Amino acid sequence: MEQSEQRKSSPWPSRSEEPSERSAGERSETARSAEGSSERVAAPDPEVPAAATRRRFPAAYKARILREAEACRAPGEVGALLRREGLYSSHLALWRKARAAGELKPGAGGRRGPKPDPTRAERREVERLERENARLKRRLERAEAIIEVQRKLSALLNTPLNPDSAGRSE
Repeated sequence: MEQSEQRKSSPWPSRSEEPSERSAGERSETARSAEGSSERVAAPDPEVPAAATRRRFPAAYKARILREAEACRAPGEVGALLRREGLYSSHLALWRKARAAGELKPGAGGRRGPKPDPTRAERREVERLERENARLKRRLERAEAIIEVQRKLSALLNTPLNPDSAGRSE
């Protein structure tokens, strides 16, 4: 009798008391409670990095590792060096090619990305001058139109345009 009293006193229905059939859009209690719970978000695994980053090795480091690799004489020493430094044999192969091409000297790597255009400054200056030329042409056209209107007005009013040339004949 105690169990039935506990069931009756509990505000939540037991599984046997729940209706077995649901309408199409209705969800179970566990599905509803999981949606609204923001406390149960799993923390990210600290062992996995958030985003992979590409490793960059300075030229001095590459040269030092190549010297150490070339100094290795006993079998397995190069492998031990690579394991200690966290490198791969392909790094050594690429760095040896770069050294042969003269790219491992400090500052020899150069800047990455598009090379600066030497004629860019000249092109910008030409574009600026063309804009200024077009602006001055528009201004000249306006001034010529104003002068033409003044000539026509002067002819209508029978007044000379230039007061200094009023007494002179041309």
